[in-house]
Amino acid sequence: MPSRGAEILVAMDVGTSGARAAAFNLAGERVLEVRRSYPTASPHPGWAEQNPRAWRSAALAALDGLVRELGSRHRVAAIGLTGQCPSVCLVDARGRPVSAGLIYRDNRATAEAAAIRQRWGDAAIHARTGHLPAAFHIGPKLMWLRRHQPDVIRAGVRALQPRDLVAHALTGELATDGTHAAATLAFDLERRAWAPDLIEAMELPADIFPAVRPSWEPLGGLLPAVARRVGLRPGLPVVLGGADSQACALGAGVVAAGPVSEMAGSSTCLNATVRTPLSVLEVTHYPHVVPGRFTTETGINTTGAALAWIADLLYAPRGRHAGEADYARLDAEVASVPPGAEGVLAIPALADGERTDPQLRGAFTGLSLRHGRAAQARAMMEGVAFTIRQQLELLRSGGARVTELRISGGDTRLTIWSRIKADVLGIPLVTVPGDAAVGGVAMLAGMGAGLYRSVDDAISAAVHAGARVEPEASAHERYNAQYAAWCALAGAPVVRRED
Repeated sequence: MPSRGAEILVAMDVGTSGARAAAFNLAGERVLEVRRSYPTASPHPGWAEQNPRAWRSAALAALDGLVRELGSRHRVAAIGLTGQCPSVCLVDARGRPVSAGLIYRDNRATAEAAAIRQRWGDAAIHARTGHLPAAFHIGPKLMWLRRHQPDVIRAGVRALQPRDLVAHALTGELATDGTHAAATLAFDLERRAWAPDLIEAMELPADIFPAVRPSWEPLGGLLPAVARRVGLRPGLPVVLGGADSQACALGAGVVAAGPVSEMAGSSTCLNATVRTPLSVLEVTHYPHVVPGRFTTETGINTTGAALAWIADLLYAPRGRHAGEADYARLDAEVASVPPGAEGVLAIPALADGERTDPQLRGAFTGLSLRHGRAAQARAMMEGVAFTIRQQLELLRSGGARVTELRISGGDTRLTIWSRIKADVLGIPLVTVPGDAAVGGVAMLAGMGAGLYRSVDDAISAAVHAGARVEPEASAHERYNAQYAAWCALAGAPVVRRED
């Protein structure tokens, strides 16, 4: 086996705000990252669209830029893929997009989701797919297109998610993996195969979804034309990988019961490992990106995005987005405000609805003239932490163990937010340096290329814990009462923690 660090693994992520390519050595250290951005359009309330051609072009441009910057100093051994999920576009027989890309936070398909729930019943569809139907999922989005844009369905041969589209561009293969397939509502979770009866009930073409391939195995080799374009060798192994949050669970070392992975970016996904799916309807499930396990998932549409809104509005120079200095100022000011944000409560639902409640909207309450920007910023941070607590208590109610939160992503740069989360949740918080989503994808690439012997070998080599924050008992007790008030404001039930 090659020595640690002798090879480079590339992770490509077709994310919400843009695409990126990141290079890792076998010790899990990020060597370099290149990003290319693209916009999100909201032509109507509740809609969220992106240009699928931008997914592909930005991903290839990021890969090209990465290889150029790496130069001849490093040898790329394999490429792994991930991306936002569930987002979707239709493509023709040549893999060319024929529709807009409807991303995960697009909530136009509420009626279609409701129709699925009414036909199958919540408990039955959840037991079959691991999900409770919502506009968030691919199936309802395609049903909406069939009803409102039938020409798109007629022109489309396959429904591809952003990662799948880039996989086709790199290898010529039309495929997806179980983590992406599970987000369609057309995938039988226990059988790990497409469910023809569900697809038929949605009145979709029987072959609209691509073949399902393992997350940890090579999909194919890099096409010669792409290899010439980006300066890599033809036939380089391309590993399909998994949805970003699922890859993040691996990158955080969450492959057994107890720890929960938080992928903290513009949105948040929370993932725990279980041997069998839970019966709690609000908890969704996916096949793990490693064999023989499942991951639970709950998610929040606007977390980092909600704080970015506050930072841009209250801390950045007029007309500009907040930079590092602005966030440092926010971090320091929020630390000076005591737990409870001086009585201000915030709901961070700023994306025209949440995944489980499309009608929920953001709100502040308890404001007065004595409150400054720091109290509002702290209230938003606490609002996100309360939302996370609600999700973790749902896991506990289904019998899952929740022993610590392992957090990776941009939010870890804010020291006070880690403190707030630990105190609100009442469990230790462990930061995972870097970005566990792309780190997990690089690990999958290494497994697919045979550079790691096993899942445990990959975790031992590439996953490294950062700072650990223990909860403070007095702050946690203070937050308990405020949490009940926040649940009342959000119209959410208080799920009692089982200690």
